[in-house]
Parts: sequence; structure tokens; C-alpha cells
Amino acid sequence: TAGAMRAAGLLLAWALLLLLLLRAAAGQQCLQPSGPGTVLRFTDRHAEIRVPALHRVPSSLDPLYGLVRRCLDLIQQNPLPTELLRTALNDPGSVRTSQVVQYELGYVVCAAVALLFTVAVPVAGMCFCYCRSRRRCGGRLRAHRRSLGCRRRCLLSCLSFTSLVILVSVTCAFVTSQRVKGQMEPGLGAVPSTLRTLRQHLANVPQGVQMVVDKFEVPRKQIISDLAGLSRSVGLSIHEQLKAMTYAALADLQDRAGDLQTSLHHLQIVHRTARALAAARAELEPALRERRHRVVALLDDPRCTSCASVLGRAQGLELGADYSKVPSVEKVLKALAGLPRSDFAEMIRQGNGTFNSIPELAVERMAQVIQDLRADLARTAEKVQSIADGFPLPDYTRPASEALAKAEHRSQPYLREAERFERYRWIAGTVLCSIILLILACNVTGMALGAYGLSKREDPSDYECRAEAGAKFLLVGVGLAFLFSWLLILLVFATFLVGGNIQTLVCRNWVNQEIYKFIDTPGNLPPSMNLSRQLNLRRDSNLSSTYRECKSGAGLWEVLQLDSSYDLDEHLKTPKFTADFQKRLGDFTANLGDVRLLRSEGRRDLETFARSGVDEVDYGRFQEEIKNPVVQTSLPGLARNLEGLQKMQRNSTVAGRLSAEARALWHMQNSTVQSQEALVAKLGESVQFLSRLAPHLKERVKRTLATTASVEARLPVQAQQILRQELGCFTRKELRYFAQYLNWVGQTLREDVASCQPLATALDNGRVILCDRIADPWNAFWFSLGCCTIFLIPSIIFAVRLTKHFRPIRNRLISTGSEETCPFHIPRVTALKL
Repeated sequence: TAGAMRAAGLLLAWALLLLLLLRAAAGQQCLQPSGPGTVLRFTDRHAEIRVPALHRVPSSLDPLYGLVRRCLDLIQQNPLPTELLRTALNDPGSVRTSQVVQYELGYVVCAAVALLFTVAVPVAGMCFCYCRSRRRCGGRLRAHRRSLGCRRRCLLSCLSFTSLVILVSVTCAFVTSQRVKGQMEPGLGAVPSTLRTLRQHLANVPQGVQMVVDKFEVPRKQIISDLAGLSRSVGLSIHEQLKAMTYAALADLQDRAGDLQTSLHHLQIVHRTARALAAARAELEPALRERRHRVVALLDDPRCTSCASVLGRAQGLELGADYSKVPSVEKVLKALAGLPRSDFAEMIRQGNGTFNSIPELAVERMAQVIQDLRADLARTAEKVQSIADGFPLPDYTRPASEALAKAEHRSQPYLREAERFERYRWIAGTVLCSIILLILACNVTGMALGAYGLSKREDPSDYECRAEAGAKFLLVGVGLAFLFSWLLILLVFATFLVGGNIQTLVCRNWVNQEIYKFIDTPGNLPPSMNLSRQLNLRRDSNLSSTYRECKSGAGLWEVLQLDSSYDLDEHLKTPKFTADFQKRLGDFTANLGDVRLLRSEGRRDLETFARSGVDEVDYGRFQEEIKNPVVQTSLPGLARNLEGLQKMQRNSTVAGRLSAEARALWHMQNSTVQSQEALVAKLGESVQFLSRLAPHLKERVKRTLATTASVEARLPVQAQQILRQELGCFTRKELRYFAQYLNWVGQTLREDVASCQPLATALDNGRVILCDRIADPWNAFWFSLGCCTIFLIPSIIFAVRLTKHFRPIRNRLISTGSEETCPFHIPRVTALKL
């Protein structure tokens, strides 16, 4: 139907369009063996002068650190004292004490509390000693009451809880003290090492830039390696993409040459065979006529028995095909006389060889341009060297290096003092924590002995030595607490004052960038501490902006004060280094497709073949005659019939004549007719070939000539297109190598060799070391030790109250026994017995 035909037409159109698109896409693909995705690898030799970034390490004590920071925020709620700091830095003599007290009001209150504790606790201890000398504090209960057991258990529980709190606190104090000690030495050592690393970083910028420039050897070697195989790769690509078209044209030409040779051979067979058959017919005709006359006369003889049945066949004994009537091919043979004048086989061999030699021809034609490209690559290496020669930093980093060296030198005395102070702090903390543990041991031992003694005592008024020993252990703990509590509070306050101010004045304002704002404000720092001038920073920048730029990966040339602006991206643009290389490849042309498939004499032979008239011969006449037998009646059949009649005859003469005629027919068949039939079969084969070839001969020859001419014309054009395509692919691939290298140069200079990121990293590391690794455990130490000190007061109270419950009740006078019976009895200095 019309709809089905329309749908089929649309489908065919879409299929053709898709085929064209696929061919176009295939034509744009590069056939170079080395893939375009090769990634260059550059080794890193600048790692030894990097500043490693430090980070806060999560710890199980982080909740304690957070609690201490919140307590310090409550104690010191004032913001950064910019006015006070400005005055202290610029004119220290004009600082008023009232300003310092106003800012440090929280610490002043804590100092007052610490002073009160330092005075009150020793005074209370002396009062306790006086009371003990009067047998009042820690003596005996005067009467037994029913509530004594409940009060005793309550005091035991309270003292146990207080001792547990002190134990946890002193454990935290031990742990944090060790952490401070473990972080203080590497932290203090990191200051000069970081300053030294920064100086080395600045000093090694020229060597680092030269190292980066020297890495151009990586892409240069890769490009030279690619250039070595470029010409053969281009030749193979041209051969690969054009071989289907060329081989098809050569095969078509070979078929037409074969048609010419075969047609000429068959025409000659037709001509000779037709003449031979016509001559043989003329010779056979009288002999066949005479043989028919004799056989008919014999069969008409009345003496011949049953011969009438064969008479009809004998009368039809006549010649069949007449080859004198078929068309002559002599004119065609005359037109083809002398063909082929050219050697088609040699012609095709030479064309095939010329086409197959395109890869070698490409190597030869591109040798000079490859040599020129290597020279361009050498000149590009000189341009790359100009990056190092024109890098502006070495003359502008000297002030920063001198400032860093001065800071390193000046920091040494302070670092030694800090290390000495930390050693004393650790010794004092360890001794006092050990005393607290001793107090806890006395408490625990006293409670254990006292509770055990009470369980063994039957009468509350009876003396029990173990309970008495427990009471004395508790009193020993109380005495140690009174004796060392003032030292504990002094250590707590000293470490609290240092660590608290570091946290609230430095760390808190470091995290919220207030310190940077203070430094950036003009007039806050004295001229001798002007960091922007000492570090040679840009006039339009300050420490905060420089820190942010460095942290984001800026280069030193972007933050330093240079005589003229330096744009690294402008110096690393790929066209500056690849213009000559790219232009030489873009201008190169070479004739690589000049292949002659068919010479003029061969073309004339094919044109003569097409005009020879092979297609004008009436091969149907030949086929009609070939269908006719040589003799109308089969001679072997008639001979067998006569032999059959010979056996039926009674008359021997007739029988003899029938036998003779049968032999004559067999002789004629074998000697003449059979050879003519062989010629007819041979003629039929040639006529059949020519009849199949003739209708399409001119069209095929015309198509072959047109195809050959088209291929010969298209080969140079398409070879040039493929050459441009392959060179374009090669250019893009090599430009990617240049781009990879230049991107790596920019990245390495910004992030490593000439990066100012180490400055930001050093500042961040300083905050991590000072605040996270030292100040946090330092403040947790005094907080834990302070908890121990505070809880010693209820521990003293509960221990003194509990001592009375471990001694006998004074409802009657008892004998204390001798020292032998009570080994834990320690008499008082007054020699009075309890």
C-alpha cells in the first residue's frame, strides 16, 4: 500500500542519514597508537621543607576540657582589652593598676578566695591541734544513743563519696599533668623548628623554582618519544583509512582485465567452433543422405520382416543444426585484435605496491618537519627556563627571613624559662598529688579498720584496738590535709592564673580572630613590632587578609610587596610556549596519495573492449542452433533398431544388409557426429559466458573506469585530509602534555615551592600546640587539683566526726591495756590516756 511504501521510504532515509553520521564520526577519530589520555607523573622533591599541619586530636578528656573552658568563660567575661594592650605595648609605664584589676576582676576574686583558703585552712588546722590537746575534737562520744548507728553509716558514706571524688580528681590531675609534660617539650621545640622551616622555605624558593623548571624534561621526553613514531603512525593511518577504497578499485580493475582476457578467448572459440561445425555439416550432409537412401530402400524390401515400424525413423534421418546461419563474430575479433596492449597484472601490482608504500613515504616526507619540531622543543625548553630566571621572589623574601631569624633568636630565652617553669610545676604537682593519694590511703585504711573493729566490738564502751587504729589513721589524713592544703591552693592558683589567662586572653581571641584584628589596627603595635613591614607584606594588606590568602593557597608573590605586580597565570599561558610548535605542525603539507591505478594504455584497452561490439552479437541465434541436434534422428537409436530387426529376419541376405547398415550408422556416429557434438558443447559454454557478460559489459567497464579515475583523484585529497586530521590529533595530544606541565608548575609554585601557606599553617599549628595540646590539659590539671583541694574540707570534717564513732563511749571508765595488748595504741605527747 501507499502508507507502507511511505514508511519504508522514511526508514530508508533515516538509515542513510545514520550511516552518513557514523562515517563522519569515524572520519574524525584519531588512529594514533598512543592514547590521548596519558597522564604525566612528576616526582616531588620539596617535601623535606614543608610545615606539617597539626590538628586537634579527639580525646576521652574532651568533656573535661569543655567544662573547664566554660568555667573560664564565666570567670573572665570581658572581651579582648585592646586599650589596655595598646598602652602596655606602646607605653608600659602608663598602665594603671585599676585597668588591670578591672579586666582581671574574675581572677582577682579567685585570688581572694585562694588567699582566704591559704590563711583559713592552716589556722583551722592549728585550732584543731589545740582542741585535740584538750581532748575535744576527735575524742569520744559521751553517751550511747540509738541513732549512733545511722549517723555512723551516714558519715561513712559521705567520707567514702568524698574520697571517691578526690580519687577521680587526682587521677585526672595525674593524667593531665603527664599530658602537659608530654606536650610541652615537643611544643616548645616546635617553635624554633617551625621558624627555621619557614626560613628554609623562603631560602629554597629559587632552588625549588629551578627544580620545577627542570621537570620540563618529563613532557619533553614524552613528546620526543611521540615524535619518533609520528610519521609512521600518520602513514599507517592513511593506509588504514584508504585501503578499503583502493583495494576495491584494484579488485574491480582486475575483474575487468579478466573479463577482457576471458571474452577474447571465448570469442575466438566461438569463431573457430562455428566455422568448424559449418564445414563438418557440409561434409556430413552427402554421406548422411546416401545412408538414409540405402536404409530406406532396405526397409522397403518385401523380404524384410517387421521393418515397417522402423521405416519412419529412417526416413527422418536428416541434418539438424545449421551453424552457417549463426552471426559472425569476426568483426568483434578484428576490433579486439592486438588486445590487451598493456600488462594489467603488472599495472595492478605496481599500483598496489605504491599504495602499500605510503607509510615508508610518510617517514621520508616528514623527516625534516620532525627534525624542526625537535629544534622547536629545544627552544621551548629555553622559554621554560625563563620562568625561573624571571621569578621575582628571591629579592623580596629577605626581610621576612631576617624577621624569622630574629624571632627564633629572641624566643630561645623565653622557651628555656617556660621549660624550667614546667619542670617545677610537674615536680610540685606530682608531689602534691602523691600527698593527696596518701591522704586518701589514710582515709580508706581508717574507714576499713574502724568498720572492722566496730563489727568485732560487743559493747560500745569497750576498747577495740583496730577501731582505735582506724580513728588514728583518719586523724593522720586530717593532719596531712591541714598541713599541705595551703601548698595545694597556691599551686592551683598559680597554674590557674597562667592557664586561665592563656585561654581567655590568647586562645579564645585567637579562635575568633580578635587577635588578628588587634594586630591589624594601626597604632596598636609599636613600630618595632610592625609585622607588615617586617614581613614585607603588601601595603594594601594586613595580617588577617594575608592569613586568609595564605590559607586559601596564595603564592608568596601575591602577598609580598613587589616593585611591580607579577601574574603567574600570564607567564604560564600555554600559547607562549607552544606557538611555534603548533604553527609548524599546522603549516605542514605532504603529497602522500599520488597513486596511479590505471595507465592510459590500459584505459584505452578497456574503452576498445567496451566499443568492440561484444554486446551487439545475437547470442540467441547461437543458443537456438545449439538446442538443435546435429542429426534429427538419433543414429545410435536407429542402429540398435536395425540390429534388433536383423535378429528377426529369416532371409540371411536381408539380415546381413541390416547388420552392415547398423555398423555404418555406428561408424558415422563415432567418427563424425560425436566430434561435432563435442564442438557444440564447447561452443555452448563460450556462448553462455558471452551472453551473460555482454548485457552489462559497457556499464561495468564504464563504472570501472569512473571508479578508478575517482579513486586516483580522491586519494591525494583524502590522504591530505587524514594527514591534517592526524597532525591535529597529535597537536592536541602534545598540547595536553604542555598544559599538564604548566598546570603542575602553577600548582606546585602556589601550593609548595613558593606558597605562603606554610605561614598560615605555622599560625594554625601554634594555636593547636598552645591551646589544644598544652592549655587544655594545663587548665584541666589545675581544675582537677582544685577539686581535690576543695573536697579536702568536707573530707576533714567527715573524718573528724567519724573518728569519735570508732572510739569507745564514755559511759564508764575502761582500762586501755598495755602496749603489748594493743600494739596500735599511740600515746599522746601529754601522756594522757583517752
